[in-house]
Amino acid sequence: MKSQTNELFFQLIALLLALIVVHAVFVTVVRPNAETTIRHHAEMAAAGEDYVVPRSFFIVIKDLEQESCFILMFWALAIMGYKTRSALREQKMFATALLNSPPDSQKVLPEEAPQLGHPMQSLTDQERSLLLPRALQTALTRFQVTQSVQSATDAVNTVCSNENDRLDSELSMIRYITWAIPSIGFIGTVRGIGAALGQAHEAMQGNIAGVTSSLGVAFNSTFIALLISMVVMFFMHQLQLVQERLVLDTHDYCENRLIRFLKAK
Repeated sequence: MKSQTNELFFQLIALLLALIVVHAVFVTVVRPNAETTIRHHAEMAAAGEDYVVPRSFFIVIKDLEQESCFILMFWALAIMGYKTRSALREQKMFATALLNSPPDSQKVLPEEAPQLGHPMQSLTDQERSLLLPRALQTALTRFQVTQSVQSATDAVNTVCSNENDRLDSELSMIRYITWAIPSIGFIGTVRGIGAALGQAHEAMQGNIAGVTSSLGVAFNSTFIALLISMVVMFFMHQLQLVQERLVLDTHDYCENRLIRFLKAK
């Protein structure tokens, strides 16, 4: 419960920081540079000079939709960084001596199960809550109570399966963000096309500056949103891979370091 509260607090702080930092960068750097570039082009066009309009990075990302996409991207990356750190902390338990492993020729009887897991008694409460110690302790307890190797195996499978479901469900916020980013881009597209249609009468009179500017908003917002969505999806799949490997490695550890040594009476 405490870890969930800490994670929620971290997510809120990460969202607030992403909002402040990204908005500050857009207000102080992106939009002033974009306005300067647009004003320069307008002056050259008014003077009748020949010039090639460059595709300025600041103009492409200057609108509100792109700013929102960047905020969501950094928020998602912060959440994934937090979860990756948690997974790496879980993986460190594989290098910790958690069991008194007997020789290969010796089998462990149910009454000897507590002695096998004696090293786990020195763990802190936070370490005991990690996946590997929980799986081992649950298997040892089930074996001691039921005196059945199959019950211990089922206990490991249940703990790993529940952990896999939990990790997958905790990715729901990241999945929502990856859906929201291109959706915001499409909102920008609709807004830009709507603004362009509202200025159609100016284009018919020969002034196409407003229409082209609105169409730029439409296409740029979708372009940036799709690029950002691809980046977030890549890191999300990498995180999911790390979490799935953690569960599989835990299952293999329990099978190789514990289950194969157990023997029912």
